[in-house]
Amino acid sequence: MIKILLAQPRGFCAGVIRAIDIVDRALDRVGAPVYVRHEIVHNRHVVDTLKAKGAVFVEELDEVPAGEVTIFSAHGVSRVVQKDAEDRGLPVIDATCPLVSKVHNQGRRYVGSGRTLILIGHAGHPEVEGTLGQIDGEVHLVGTPDEVAALPIPVDAAVAYITQTTLSVDDTRVIIAALEARFTDLTGPSTAEICYATQNRQSAVRELCQHADLLLVVGSPNSSNSNRLREIGTEMGKPAYLIADGSQFDPAWLDGVETIGLTAGASAPEELVQSVVDAIRAIAPASVQPLDGLEENVQFRLPPALNRLQPRSRVA
Repeated sequence: MIKILLAQPRGFCAGVIRAIDIVDRALDRVGAPVYVRHEIVHNRHVVDTLKAKGAVFVEELDEVPAGEVTIFSAHGVSRVVQKDAEDRGLPVIDATCPLVSKVHNQGRRYVGSGRTLILIGHAGHPEVEGTLGQIDGEVHLVGTPDEVAALPIPVDAAVAYITQTTLSVDDTRVIIAALEARFTDLTGPSTAEICYATQNRQSAVRELCQHADLLLVVGSPNSSNSNRLREIGTEMGKPAYLIADGSQFDPAWLDGVETIGLTAGASAPEELVQSVVDAIRAIAPASVQPLDGLEENVQFRLPPALNRLQPRSRVA
């Protein structure tokens, strides 16, 4: 019999739960449609479920009709986008994860104190684009130690760094070390302030890989944190695959495998994890055992703007 070990924690984090809840509640209050700029979170199943309820996902605000409720995704947006929505008079609900907003505030404080700001993150990621657009002045983006070495900043400059929340302490440690080695006056947030959910899920995967022959990560290809979980499995010498759900499970992966480690990225719902379990059990008998791990009890408040929404008037 195959043993399936479930990582703890796995799946939805508090910021994702909050973002999805915001869309659901907006639909309940005003009715369909409500408009969401970019994917509310990086998971196709979640997006499709919300679409079926009446959410309309757009890339830019000019796709939103005048006066329609508009929701910003959990990844955050730039001030230009915020100003555009304000100029158009769109009723906005901001679903930006509070931990992302915290990074924005940290960056503004560092720049306000006269420091040159460095953002550790992945170019092109929606969160990074939003953060770059939330801070006045130049922000230097780095993703590798080599990019740190190439920064056009004097070694004795007053420098500060902030980090993309979907990176963990482990992900950023080598880059922070490179910054510390280069700059004589450097400050940044403590490691305790880096996103709890990212770090917890990565730590759980490292524990999982101590016991499993194969690692499966449930998540979307465009999910940064899900991809990183798969990479950790590979780094630990395990065959590791990122799959959207049970339909993508390949029976060939079971060859020579006795124990499967199963986890999910922070934007993947538990029902997709169960679909993978079902897919495995359709091929061979399997037991399921959760590993001991951290129990997350973090909850974020919903934005007050939700309560100000008025039901859409219906024409008889």
